[in-house]
Amino acid sequence: MSEIETESEKTRAEVAAYLRDLADQLEGGSEFTLELGGRQMQVDPTDSVTFKLEGESDPAESGTESKESIEFELVWWREAHSDEVEAQQQQETGDSAGSE
Repeated sequence: MSEIETESEKTRAEVAAYLRDLADQLEGGSEFTLELGGRQMQVDPTDSVTFKLEGESDPAESGTESKESIEFELVWWREAHSDEVEAQQQQETGDSAGSE
C-alpha cells in the first residue's frame, strides 16, 4: 500500500489550479500521477467513487480566532491482483505462526 500526505502553505489561486488539474485528470478516466510535495503516486480510480467532504470550524482557546478547514476524500475499491493477495495471505500466516 502506498500513501503520501503533505501540507504546505499555498494561495487560494494555487490550490484552485491544483484542484482543476486533478479534476481534469480524474475526468480523463485513466490512471494518472498524483503529485504532492515532490512525491508521486500512481492512482487509477474506478468509474464510481465515494466522495467525502468535511468542513470544520474549531474556535481557538484564545477566543480571538478559529481554525477552519475543508477536507476532500475520494474512496474506491479495486480487486487485488493475485500476487498482492498471496503476499497478504503469507504475511497473515507468518503473523499467526509467530504468535503461537
